Amino acid sequence: MNLMIKTDALRPQSLQNSPSTAAGVLSYAVADCELGKVLVARSAKGVCSILLGDNAEELEADLADRFPQSTLVSSEAVMKNDVAKVLRYIAKPSGGLHLTLDMHGTPFQRRVWEKLKAIAVGRTVSYTELAKWISPLANPRAVAGACAANPIALAIPCHRVVRTNGDLAGYRWGIERKRTLIEKEATV
Repeated sequence: MNLMIKTDALRPQSLQNSPSTAAGVLSYAVADCELGKVLVARSAKGVCSILLGDNAEELEADLADRFPQSTLVSSEAVMKNDVAKVLRYIAKPSGGLHLTLDMHGTPFQRRVWEKLKAIAVGRTVSYTELAKWISPLANPRAVAGACAANPIALAIPCHRVVRTNGDLAGYRWGIERKRTLIEKEATV
């Protein structure tokens, strides 16, 4: 179970202008964007979650489910720079998204996510191709599962993975968002 704090007023002044400093504390903010709503969360180590959706409360609940042992602190002030970078990327993907990440996942998921980060803006790969990059024995379905478990949308670009025939496959944050992202990146 986690504690969600909705105000900076409860935080000491020395912590209000810096990322979370205590273990298990995540700062987050929700913003409007052309994809709906985006939630960006950070630990003391880096951005640990970027979630997309239509409803701030659902995104906050998703974050709480993903990090049940963490204290969640809503803070636009702490998250201002990270949120600005994400919004700039959504508006203009060619600029890239340069964030320090704090990836939480199994060793296999983290290997898949590292490979995803290497896919250039404007390019797509198939699940089979991505599996071969991981290991000759990696299963494309296992790779798809790792993509679905990705908690850091955009910065770990699982939207760039498609079926072998080029068709769009499922996307944790909706197939229309995936289509929009791929189309925007293709114009780079």
